[in-house]
Amino acid sequence: MEPLSYYFETYGCQMNFAESSAFKATLKERRWREAETAEDALLVIINTCSVRETAERRIFGRLAHYAALKKKRARQGHPIFVLVCGCMASRLGDALSKHGADFVMKTQEAAIFSRLLAEIEDWTLDKTRPLHERFNDENDYKDFSFAPSHHEAGAFRAFVPIMSGCNNFCAYCIVPYVRGREICRPPAEISAEIKSLASRGVREITLLGQNVNSYAYNDVDFPSLLESIARETEGSPIKRVRFLSSHPKDLSARTIQVMKDHPVFCRHLHLCAQHGSNRVLAAMNRRYTRERFLELVDAVRTAMPEITLSTDILVGFPGETEEDFEQILTLMERARFLYAYMYHYNPREGTAAFDLPGRIAPDVKGARLKLVIDLQMRHTAELLRSRIGETETALVEAVSRKNGRELVCRTERDEMVVAEGEARLIGSFVKIRLEALSGNTLRGRFVE
Repeated sequence: MEPLSYYFETYGCQMNFAESSAFKATLKERRWREAETAEDALLVIINTCSVRETAERRIFGRLAHYAALKKKRARQGHPIFVLVCGCMASRLGDALSKHGADFVMKTQEAAIFSRLLAEIEDWTLDKTRPLHERFNDENDYKDFSFAPSHHEAGAFRAFVPIMSGCNNFCAYCIVPYVRGREICRPPAEISAEIKSLASRGVREITLLGQNVNSYAYNDVDFPSLLESIARETEGSPIKRVRFLSSHPKDLSARTIQVMKDHPVFCRHLHLCAQHGSNRVLAAMNRRYTRERFLELVDAVRTAMPEITLSTDILVGFPGETEEDFEQILTLMERARFLYAYMYHYNPREGTAAFDLPGRIAPDVKGARLKLVIDLQMRHTAELLRSRIGETETALVEAVSRKNGRELVCRTERDEMVVAEGEARLIGSFVKIRLEALSGNTLRGRFVE
């Protein structure tokens, strides 16, 4: 029998991409073949994001596209099935069936994936039998389950989820409602996956969680986990470890010290500020102040002067005044982030902020966001320009899409560098002299 084919679309955060890699591993184990296009696939899998309304609108557009493709394929006698998984599946559930989804799999239901594939495999042998849309009783699979591996075959970088869910309930955020409460992965499972990745020659891993700093499994907290990972990666092909996301309220002095003591941890930290006004931070339920955030920035830089920081900035939260907004800009001036994910407030039904009064007009939100972006672009350019003339170790990631003779590299500080070189260097660490700046990308030259 010919291998059955699938096509994957993944949207959203790194956790979604990690989970998609785990699903692909299951498909490979069951001898499914990845199709080059959706038109050639029996099963289309869409791993979705619900963080912003725009993300969901995009998925509805993709479902409309596949609804039309399904009709075309049906006329040709070649059916196609659509599986929607991820956060949007958790938020909307079976309502997605009205938009053309044949199967809906919530984040907590990942364990049924193999059963779903078996159902389709059996159907291909006997197309007179009906397909089930649901595979589990309400009482099954109450908890999120971690896959044993999240490695994309052949990749030299990998995501390693250490926890899922979130207990913070920030007023604007849908994540705790679609991913559930925090569930921490057993340290032994994390260790086993890292050892497996090392045996496959992986060079860099990123530990993932909605809030990695709150990791706690029995008597193992996050800094203890980092210490054990530092020991396990010593002498292995894994030379770099990153982690995200970090919530400022849980970033401890011990975590900073462990980063300082072990060079395997990259000199870059993503620390989500979200805002610069104490009044707005309180309304967001962030549970730290502007002053505390800046204390953390100072503590990190005192321990590791060479470190770079990145962040998230949200403008236009309900009730945000001009004075509140100005405090975003002054916090950015003080912290000087290498880069930032910047966006304006997007109401998400079901969150605490959805019913708050004082929504900011779209044109005001847009104008404020532009000021934030302009300031960040200036900081990024200044920080990168200050690096010109230095020599840095970088991991070669890929051939440049703009120029086939150039390679895209990444420093441990999360700076992108482009240099001429041969594709055989991909996946290796190289010394590179930083010589110029083009946009937000450094240009360099490989040195011995």
